Parts: sequence; C-alpha cells; structure tokens
Amino acid sequence: MRQFSHHLISRWRQQISPKIVPLLSTVWAIGLGIAALSLWAFAQIADEVMEQETLNFDRNILLTLRTLHRPWLDRLAILITDLGDPWTLGISSGILALLLLWRRRIAEAIVLAIATTGAIGLNVLLKAFFDRPRPELWDRLVNVRYHSFPSGHAMVSLVVLGIIGYWLAVQYPKRRSLILAVTGLWIFATGLSRLYLGVHWPTDVIAGYAAGLVWLIACILSLEIAWKRRSHHAIHSSHSSR
Repeated sequence: MRQFSHHLISRWRQQISPKIVPLLSTVWAIGLGIAALSLWAFAQIADEVMEQETLNFDRNILLTLRTLHRPWLDRLAILITDLGDPWTLGISSGILALLLLWRRRIAEAIVLAIATTGAIGLNVLLKAFFDRPRPELWDRLVNVRYHSFPSGHAMVSLVVLGIIGYWLAVQYPKRRSLILAVTGLWIFATGLSRLYLGVHWPTDVIAGYAAGLVWLIACILSLEIAWKRRSHHAIHSSHSSR
C-alpha cells in the first residue's frame, strides 16, 4: 500500500500537476483581468457621474421604464427589490454561514461572511464618498436610505448571490448551467427592479455591478486557495496515515 501511495503521488507530480498548474494560472489571469477591467469601468463611470455627464442618459432610461409601469409589475418589482436588499442578503448569508460551520465547511463559511460584510461595508463607504442624490422623477413606491451611487442592491446581490452560485456550480457540475443562469437572472432582476422603481440611476446600478465584480473575483480566488489547501492537506494526511 505504501508503494502504491508513493507511486500515486509521484505520478501526480510528474504528469498531472504540470498540466493543472498552467491551467490554474490561466484561470487566475482571466479572473484578475476581469477584475482590472471592472475596476477601470467603475472609475470611468464614477468620473462621468461626478462631472454630471450621465444625467441625460440616466433620465431617458428611467422615463422609458416609467411608461412600462403596471400594478402587477409594481408588486413584482417590490418583491424582487425586497429580496435583494443588502441587509436581507446579509442576514440570509449569516444564517447560511452558520449552517456551513455546522457542516464543517469552515472555508466556505468564512469566505461567505467576508464577502458579504466586505460588500456591504464597501458600498456604505462609496455611497458616503460620492454623496449622489437619488432620482426624484416620480413618487416612490418604496422607502430608500442613504445615497444613490453605487447601488447597494446591485453590488451586494452580485457578491452574495455570485459567491453562493459559484460554490453550488462547483458542487453540482451537472446542474452548473442552470445554477449560473438562475444566479445571473436573479442578480439582473435585482438591479432592474431598482431602475423600474425609480430609486436609482442606471449608472448607479452599472457601477454597483462593476464594483461588486471586483470584490466577488477576489473572494472566489480566496475560496479557490482555501479549497486547494484543503485538498493538499487531505492528500498528505492520507499519505501519512498509510
């Protein structure tokens, strides 16, 4: 058995590991590239918002959405926006993190907690820094707090639902397409509900997604590091026990 384990590890180092490492490097490079692009997009949007160069663009989109209002769509938008509220997502992710701890999924629980608190905290700081007023083009159907830029619903929903969706897609690869589709649709619907209700400018939502994507990628890479360390530790523990 010891010779077999030694042969297995040797084969891993010689044949499998050299193939996986470049692949992982590529995945990391793509992730960091997307994060850099998202950060650049956020900076560009923020600069134009500060210069008030997006006002016509924002107003035209909101006024177009206003023509689509129907009572049943109002109720649906309110439901979606309530589900995507940062504090609702924060409480939900806290409960999920406790369940993960109970299931001894420590890495997943810690990353989820950091992802959620980081997204909410960063959004509060960005709102306070930019201090952008919310649109007031018609009577609001929901109460709003804080400032407008960037959208907390868009930013936090992308991070929280994104990290959960990523974890589920890894755990259930056969349902990966469905999981990612539902996750993406939920995130998109959350941002759209804020525009439909007229409580955010479109650039608020786009910037929220851009900022959230940077943080989400950082959290996903952290989760990948934790998984690889756990796998590496399990291999060495198995080898030591033999």
